[in-house]
Amino acid sequence: MNSIAPSLEDKIKGLPYKPGVYQYLDKSGVIIYVGKAKNLRKRVGSYFNRDRYESGKTALLVRNIRDVEHIVVENEYEALLLENSMIKEHQPKFNIQLRDDKTYPWICIKNERFPRVFPTRNIFKDGSEYYGPYASVKKMKAVLGVISKIHKIRTCKYNLSEENINAGKFKVCLEHHLGNCLGPCEGKQTEEDYNQSVSEIRSIIKGDVDSVISQMKQKMSVAAGVLDFEKAAELKSRIDLLNDYQSKSVVVNPNLQNLDAVSIIADDAYAYLNYLRVVKGAIIQSHSVEFKKKLDESSEDLMLSFVAEMRNIFSSDAKEIVTSIPIDATWDTMKFHHAQRGDKKALIDFSLKNVRFFMLERQRAQDKVDPERHSNRIMKTIQKDLRLKELPRHIECFDNSNFQGSYPVAACVVFKNAKPAKKDYRHFNIKTVEGPNDFASMEEVIYRRYKRLQDENQSMPQLIIVDGGKGQLSSAMKSIDKLGLRGKVAVVGIAKKLEEIFFPEDPIPLYIDKRSESLKVIQRLRNEAHRFGITHHRNKRSKAAFTSELLNVQGIGVKTAKELLRSFGSVDRISKLKKEDLEKVLNTNQAELLLSYFKDHKKP
Repeated sequence: MNSIAPSLEDKIKGLPYKPGVYQYLDKSGVIIYVGKAKNLRKRVGSYFNRDRYESGKTALLVRNIRDVEHIVVENEYEALLLENSMIKEHQPKFNIQLRDDKTYPWICIKNERFPRVFPTRNIFKDGSEYYGPYASVKKMKAVLGVISKIHKIRTCKYNLSEENINAGKFKVCLEHHLGNCLGPCEGKQTEEDYNQSVSEIRSIIKGDVDSVISQMKQKMSVAAGVLDFEKAAELKSRIDLLNDYQSKSVVVNPNLQNLDAVSIIADDAYAYLNYLRVVKGAIIQSHSVEFKKKLDESSEDLMLSFVAEMRNIFSSDAKEIVTSIPIDATWDTMKFHHAQRGDKKALIDFSLKNVRFFMLERQRAQDKVDPERHSNRIMKTIQKDLRLKELPRHIECFDNSNFQGSYPVAACVVFKNAKPAKKDYRHFNIKTVEGPNDFASMEEVIYRRYKRLQDENQSMPQLIIVDGGKGQLSSAMKSIDKLGLRGKVAVVGIAKKLEEIFFPEDPIPLYIDKRSESLKVIQRLRNEAHRFGITHHRNKRSKAAFTSELLNVQGIGVKTAKELLRSFGSVDRISKLKKEDLEKVLNTNQAELLLSYFKDHKKP
């Protein structure tokens, strides 16, 4: 072991080869990290038996460890639950942080006689039942709306003890007269009947609507059998309400009876996870969270921690957990299944769609608060997707334009920190190429641009993009080689048809995910270069096509000549104007030059 105190080394060698939880302490005795392990000896020892670490944060953690403590448990699942509870209690600075700044609403069934059912954002350990959390208030209100239509539950906060009711302390309120409460406060509803309603409410919240409908159908048959048609009609109305509510639930497949589904999207700094709870073919709960990584945690470890937390919050007893990535873990009677086809794959795709929307929402919120984080994330994504050596803080993109070989021009647009730097945009008039030859034009422009940067000792971009496929890229590389820049600057080409990314001397193109921020930035660069080039090309053609006599006057350009003709109609009328009339469009110097021109070229 490297650079480790003998006492700590002895302690690590004395750890058992069993599952458990370990705690790292610093010199002050403060817990700085809590972890779980299938094998305590191997896992803890792995932190100290290497010279280099992939993550600088891990190296920092190891430098701060002065002691280790451990707890042995029976299996992996127990280790994970214990790890989660200890992280919540001690909040070690090197453990991952669950970033969830919302206070989500829950449905509470109050622990009291004649329990109330109401929404809340505060959880108290008073024996009450809490169901949720609900990521959408709208969904929670839909559940409560169905419950209020089917069952008459009290909303008052009276202490409805048997003594208080018998003593006649309370009087029925307006809710009773409106038919929304059956008046248990005056003994008009029995506790048994009320608790039966609460039991059905509990089943509805849990998603077990079928059992409630089945019970109501039995009661309806009994009522009809004794000719109590009013009660039978009321039960029929409740059944219709439940069927309507159930039809609006997200049904994945009736064959998927009781399972959990979990998906993850992760990058170097953050991980986004989504949990779905499925009961009898319908998704009854969905919850997404963001993890901020601390020690380059694996997606598998993050998912296991998340699953344990969600199953605890939602009181899930599902025996199967469907995942978006392979999970190598065994938890008692539960099994993990990496879905790759069929209905379970469709469920995971739905979960991934949810987590992707959640990720974009979180990123947009963070981008408003911290724009620099947004730019850095995009540049890191480009660096990763294009396998670049450096972060592409400075990107330049080139595009050619010509009209049947006439007026050939090119454009260079510049992005810095993933944003347009318009003051650095450049136009090029092609000088050495005859006829429509995009390849030769690209070679000329690339050479002229970077020869000038070299001559002026300006910094080079980290990435050059040429609009076109292999041909344009090869032409660009000829100039890059002449300037001695190969290997110093990354160069790629983008072909419009399939959005293929080409690399020098690599015949196989790269296809980036259409939803990737990398491709969107590259497409934006390409489109901006095309727009900028086309604008310059049109201006050049317009100038060539405009042959007004006014252009012979020094100081009068195309734009000014057009404005004069628009204001005064013709060259003949302009030649007869006085200085004060011309100064409505021109400055004093231009007006004098124009008057002088007409005086020298006055027709006989």
